[in-house]
Parts: sequence; C-alpha cells; structure tokens
Amino acid sequence: MTELNRTLPAEDTAEQSPGLLKTLKRWWAPESAEAETVREVIEELIEERNEESPPDDGGPAIDPNERLLLGNVLKMRTVTALDIMIPRPDIVAVEVQTPMDQVLELLMKERHSRLPVYRGTLDDVLGFVHIKDVAVLAVEHSAGKAATPLADIVRNMLFVSPAVRVLDLLLEMRLKRTHMALVVDEYGGIDGLLTIEDVVEQIVGEIEDEHDSDQAATMVEKPDKSVSADARVGLSEFEARYGQVFSDEERETTDTLGGLVTYLAGHVPGRGELVKHPSGLEFEVLEGDPRRVRQLRVRNIPPPPAPTGK
Repeated sequence: MTELNRTLPAEDTAEQSPGLLKTLKRWWAPESAEAETVREVIEELIEERNEESPPDDGGPAIDPNERLLLGNVLKMRTVTALDIMIPRPDIVAVEVQTPMDQVLELLMKERHSRLPVYRGTLDDVLGFVHIKDVAVLAVEHSAGKAATPLADIVRNMLFVSPAVRVLDLLLEMRLKRTHMALVVDEYGGIDGLLTIEDVVEQIVGEIEDEHDSDQAATMVEKPDKSVSADARVGLSEFEARYGQVFSDEERETTDTLGGLVTYLAGHVPGRGELVKHPSGLEFEVLEGDPRRVRQLRVRNIPPPPAPTGK
C-alpha cells in the first residue's frame, strides 16, 4: 500500500476524486463563471510575479518569456481561425490537371511543403499534395517510369469554420495529424488557409525557418525625414539611433518594431494601416501578411541625440 493510501482512506479518495474532476471541468468550460475566475487568478499571479519576489516568498519571479507565453495562451481563448488565416487572394494552390514537373517547380518557387489541389476553381478543393510525394514521383518519371496523375497523391484536407477557436483547431490538427486547414464560409466557399505553424506562432511568437530571410534588419532614412524600417529592427537598436521613446512595459512585452506595432494595435495591422505611438511616432505598415508585419515607415521621429563629448 502506498503512503498516499495509508494517509487517505479509500472511501475518502472515492468521494473526493469525482468532485475534483467535476471542478476542473467547470473551471475550463468555455462559458462557466469558474473558468473566468481561474483566468483572472492566473492573470493576477502573472502580474504579481512581474517584479522580483522576496527570498522566502515561495519561488522566483516569473521569467519574462514565461509570462509572455502564459499571456498569449490566455488571450487565445478569443482568437479564431478568421483572425489568423491567410486570405483567399494570397493562397497558392494548384489545379489537379497540372503536370507533376510544374507542381514541383511551383513548390520550389514558393518555398512551400504543401499545396492545396483544386478542380476548376478554388472552391472545389480536393485536398493537398506534399512536396515529398511530388519529388518521389518526379524522380521516378525522370528515370523512365510512366507519369502519375496528381490526383493519385492528393491527401485529405481539413476544412474548418471561420469561427473555430484557435486552441480547438490546434487540438483537432494534432488529433488528425494534419498541418494545413482551409477556412470555409457558410456557403462552402474558401475564405482562407492556415497552417499549424500559424497557430503555434500565436503562442510562441514568430518561428523563422531556413527559408526566412537571414539578412540583417535595416533602417533607411528618407528625404522626407521618415524612416523605412524592417519590422525585425529591435527596439534597442531604434533607440540607440534616435533616443529613448519606448516605455519599460513595451520593452518587456516585445523586442522588435513589428511586435510593438502589433502590441499597440491589438491585432496584426494590415498593409496601409497607421498606428500611433504615445510619443508621437507614427507607424505605417508597408508590407505584411495576416501573421506578421514585415516593413514599416516611421514618421515624426525625434532628432538623434547629440553626441556626448568629454
């Protein structure tokens, strides 16, 4: 008999376990008051741990990265597929009658590992193809084997509602072992596309792979005294050139100009959107997609700090 069983009688265990399970279920039910209470408590704990805890407090302060992850998870309960999907005009797909060599060429050009396959129009999607399957068939064809129709290697596609919560979608993609989903409207038309990377990035932040640009982020001053800046430019780098303009909270929340603009706007701003900073800075989004901001124009920049001489 274990120490736990010697300490707690069996009948007490039987009585308490179901109650605990029911309590946990009520806590995390989407519409329950207990769920809101638990979320509020967690948010308060995150704030309380924002500063260094005393040695006898029972534990160290929450690391900024841990706090960011917990905050992202809590915010995700209201994020839906519609909020993070790639819109229909930006979807790269292939018609089912396309020759295999052209499909492989398109995959290589777009740096994608998967492509939706449709018949006639994008609203009639058959599934998707994976670059591994296409590459194998392309090699076999080059070796003299008969060409295999694209339809023979199409895999099943996951279709979801625009209103599905991102956390629920992540669970469904994990259970069905799929990395891609299409968002469909009430009439069955295709509204957008998202991948499991899009979902995970809502929790951990931007994930860069070997195909993402590895060039250094730049800031270029324009004749009108504005600055064209890569969204990856760090806040510390910007302040080193133009002086301190960001708050401590902003520096703790994000590291880059793109992250700051998203933080200020409360969402990923679209191309042409203007976002104002309390200091007077004005950010215009020049390039971006539903997942991230890529290029910014910054206006109302204060003059650079005068060099300090001895």
